[in-house]
Amino acid sequence: MNARINALELKDVRKSFGKSEIIRGTTLSVAKGERCAIIGPNGAGKSTLFNLVSGRFGITSGDILLHGRSVAGLRPFEINRLGLARSFQISNLFEKLSVYENLRCAALWSLGYKYSFWQRLGSLRDAHERAQQVLEEIGLQRQRDVPAGVLTYAEQRALEIGITIAGGADVILLDEPTAGMSRSESDAAVELIRKVTVGKTLLMVEHDMSVVFGLADKIAVLVYGEMIAFDTPANIRASADVQAAYLGHS
Repeated sequence: MNARINALELKDVRKSFGKSEIIRGTTLSVAKGERCAIIGPNGAGKSTLFNLVSGRFGITSGDILLHGRSVAGLRPFEINRLGLARSFQISNLFEKLSVYENLRCAALWSLGYKYSFWQRLGSLRDAHERAQQVLEEIGLQRQRDVPAGVLTYAEQRALEIGITIAGGADVILLDEPTAGMSRSESDAAVELIRKVTVGKTLLMVEHDMSVVFGLADKIAVLVYGEMIAFDTPANIRASADVQAAYLGHS
């Protein structure tokens, strides 16, 4: 019998910028359907690691596997087409398009609509249905025809999560999804993320520990480019090494 293939796997990944080694031999395995959070102090290399996984940066050495296939050296759009999608710390939307139009754009490629200048978007029933489905999942039905640029901050973050899942990716990367939110907005975002990632694999960077411990199945702790722990929330909370390096407890 073949060993189970992880949804995402990093093997001794290293990244240097000039003489500065930012990621120092990180190894990580995220199982299919698992929700994993990456935490660590500022400057630990979390965003760099996300950029390596999504193909925005190339790795210096090591390997990154998506469903058992190496994606090292692939460009971001190529990795996306293999089933990985990510959000960013700063909302990245088509601000003049409506909420619905943003979601429909995100769904097109995964439904087989490539570069075509003769098809009318309004005639693409499956794209319409996918956009409508995601619109309901993220709770923005009432804002359907509102330009994305005039949404509240929390609504924009919800839309960005919707765009991330609209393309049908089964591995989702969320970069600080609750940053800048109030407690009530953050709580709503956690429930949204929990709902839309059912059956999917989630890797997120998050600073809010209540979000991390409330949502993640596993937590990876990154300190100065090195993974010092990867375990369940309960074990991470109890770890003296993690407390000393990041959580700030004696």
